[in-house]
Amino acid sequence: MQDAQTQQRGGEKEYASYELDAHGLKISVRILDKGSFVPIYEVTVPGLGDATKVLLISLRQELLSMVPIDPTRIEDQEYVNELTQKYIEASNVIIDRYLPGSTPDTKKILIAYVINFMLGLGDLEGPLSDDNLEEVAVNTSKEPIWVYHKKFGWCKTNLMVQDEDVVYNDAEQIGRRIGRQISNLAPLMDAELPDGSRVNATLYPISQKGNTITIRKFGKNPWTMTAMVANGTLSSEVAALTWLAVENEVSILISGGTASGKTSFLNGMSIFIPPSHRVISVEEDRELTLPNFLHWVPMLTRQPNPEGKGEITLYNLMINALRQRPDVMLVGEVRTKSDAETLFEAIHTGHAVYGTVHADNAQDTIVRMTNPPIDVPKMMLNAFGGVISLFRHRRLGIRRVLEFAEMLRSGDVSVVYRWDARNDAFAQIAEIARLSETISLYGGYDRNELSDNLEGKQKILNWMVKNNITDVDSAGYVVSSYYRNAEKVLKMASDNVPYSKDMLEKL
Repeated sequence: MQDAQTQQRGGEKEYASYELDAHGLKISVRILDKGSFVPIYEVTVPGLGDATKVLLISLRQELLSMVPIDPTRIEDQEYVNELTQKYIEASNVIIDRYLPGSTPDTKKILIAYVINFMLGLGDLEGPLSDDNLEEVAVNTSKEPIWVYHKKFGWCKTNLMVQDEDVVYNDAEQIGRRIGRQISNLAPLMDAELPDGSRVNATLYPISQKGNTITIRKFGKNPWTMTAMVANGTLSSEVAALTWLAVENEVSILISGGTASGKTSFLNGMSIFIPPSHRVISVEEDRELTLPNFLHWVPMLTRQPNPEGKGEITLYNLMINALRQRPDVMLVGEVRTKSDAETLFEAIHTGHAVYGTVHADNAQDTIVRMTNPPIDVPKMMLNAFGGVISLFRHRRLGIRRVLEFAEMLRSGDVSVVYRWDARNDAFAQIAEIARLSETISLYGGYDRNELSDNLEGKQKILNWMVKNNITDVDSAGYVVSSYYRNAEKVLKMASDNVPYSKDMLEKL
């Protein structure tokens, strides 16, 4: 990916350029400043012109008549492979008929494009294959598709959907695969793609500009705490305190606004869970990805079918999870009073619980939890050891831990660390009191030992960042090795030894 410095070309600035592979279709991406208020995300398919694209799209019905699709079997990979082969054969016939003289290389490009349209989401497959994107949004067929880039924020693309029927058909196809329906009678739909990406679709006239599809992409490379320290989301000092709390099974509530990174932070914390613990996660949409060697059972809610039957709620999952002998429970998001009551029941019966809730800061978290619709007694909140609040700075395109607060016995919070927006730094604004007492009680530390433990963890985290140990399995492996032989891992970090998994395996 070329983005070390902005390139000037003619009347435009190029921020970045890179190549993508969308199921065999090679795609070029450039992110440009063309003088508009937002960057342009320009997608091109080398060797495929706009006129050829239009022709291939117009032949969709002819291809469907040649190779009909059975929607009830579309989740069967063997059937999809069979379909793909049939579409390759049918595409060869179509191309020879309408584009005679095409070279073998051109044919390969054309066939890959056809497959993406017939078995995928057409031009959306390009952005969906880009790991740099978080969101892909179709607002109407009359406007370009938008994408949210991790570095450049919202960008307008050079892609447009052919018409409103195509948006509707794509939404219907997504829903049909998982038993959801979207129609004039049911114009709102939440669904997901096979890779776990979340999809929201709405129909005109509920959405006044036209039919919409919004896809929140499932992260293939889940965030870890070391990756967050590396990109400035939090300091290694705050991360070390989080590690110490997780190690000693102190429950923590993670709060923040929409897309502030709550679930990503919850995922990042997972590398600190001891490998000897059984972990049950309950979510509405699959977003968590824990290290492979953890004893982990992921569970998902299910919406009712068109007849209103078969619904599995978060509350149902939490009740069921308590019967599976978990040591740790991860809760995607607390929304209702029953969710919260079950969560506190889990804590009071000896389980460590880490969950998320929508709230802007630590104090607002208390207000949210103690008022409808959650509405739990304030005194119950002291079951948590702390509150970590995430913040998304939309103008700067960054996410930060806004506050790390400890929970007092009264159910109030005391902010210990706070992000300083002016200097983009984290400052300790109060001494750790009750959280320190709780960790000392569970871990058997005196004040000096607690301080030394935090300092050692911070040193290991900084060493991991320096050695680029940021993927979920590698970071989790180092932490698990620490639990097996803390002194040796700490010595490796203190001596600044280059990272080697072989060395850890010998511990």
